[in-house]
Amino acid sequence: MKNLEELKEIREKVRKDLELRTGKHRIKIVVCLGTCGIAAGARETMNTLVDLVAQSNRSDIIVTTSGCAGFCEQEPMIQVYIEDKEPVVYGKVDSKAAKEIFEKHILNGQIVEEYLFSKGK
Repeated sequence: MKNLEELKEIREKVRKDLELRTGKHRIKIVVCLGTCGIAAGARETMNTLVDLVAQSNRSDIIVTTSGCAGFCEQEPMIQVYIEDKEPVVYGKVDSKAAKEIFEKHILNGQIVEEYLFSKGK
């Protein structure tokens, strides 16, 4: 850190990153980050989703994590919660799938059947 301005930039970046992971939002994306998910590439999936949310400039979407969902063969898994809609769980979500799910489901409300694991509670 060389000056106060650089410190302010770092603080703003951290604040924005925290906004993506905390608070109440209309849309919540949960990435399963148990050891099986991490081994299957869930960190990359999560990073892709965080980047997509940041690029979209949407303030009503949150990305958070959970532990193992109990279906290791489906990892990486994500859960999508949209206000007033049934929850949706997707399996085998790599970065490419995350981009497709974000574009079609998160932004446009269309469930992506190719990666659908379950729908509803």
